[in-house]
Amino acid sequence: MADPATADLAQAIAAASAEAGQMALARWRTEFRAWEKEEGSPVCEVDLDVDRMLRARLGALIPAAGWLSEETADDPARLACDHVWVVDPIDGTRDYIRGRRGWCVSVALVERGQPVIAVLDAPARRERWIAVAGAGASRNGVTLAAGPRATLAGARVPADALPKADRDFVAVDKPNSIALRIAMVAADEADLVATLRWGHEWDIAAAVLVASEAGAATSDALGGALSFNKPDPQAFGVLASAPGIHAAAVARLAGRAAAVLG
Repeated sequence: MADPATADLAQAIAAASAEAGQMALARWRTEFRAWEKEEGSPVCEVDLDVDRMLRARLGALIPAAGWLSEETADDPARLACDHVWVVDPIDGTRDYIRGRRGWCVSVALVERGQPVIAVLDAPARRERWIAVAGAGASRNGVTLAAGPRATLAGARVPADALPKADRDFVAVDKPNSIALRIAMVAADEADLVATLRWGHEWDIAAAVLVASEAGAATSDALGGALSFNKPDPQAFGVLASAPGIHAAAVARLAGRAAAVLG
């Protein structure tokens, strides 16, 4: 159980995230400007508006905390901060723009490299995920526990389609938000989520805490420990799974990861 001060802070973060979620929801499926920051990386004006609002709300909670967000120019001053907000104002922007439900507001409070409080607010799905380090994770107030799967074959994977090498997996619904896909492992709605590309800390910081507090195993694509608020805020992939299949998943992906890394 979290101490009272931490519990109160988690609720304040959840309230700010919920406000951001409602702000985004009010403009979902309406007309707004959208463009690509670079090929394959969509953004819309709602991302920017939510980002500004969250920076004001969260900054008031811990004025000395640093800030790392997908939609804000990086300030290396964050590296000297004990606490850093790691935020994706709309994770799953592609689904948001297309009017699909697979998006969320992702907020993590990172302390000395590790997330200690996390919130995923997914108003289009009527879901709010909260995790506190050492105190567990919940969705809509219900405590989460990752699944007991011990064999890789038959693992449920959020995917539109499975490659031939992974046809022994079972495809399940895939939201565009990587944070929500990782959270599915925490809720025992998926057994394995893995990416094999360089990704940003804001995509995964909150979801990794949700998953790990639910008992899931989390790592980068090579099986290495994840850390946050690095000078270059990236990791090579993410792997979240039921704990009983994590080693086998790392082993299956090792050759592919090596090929990507060259």
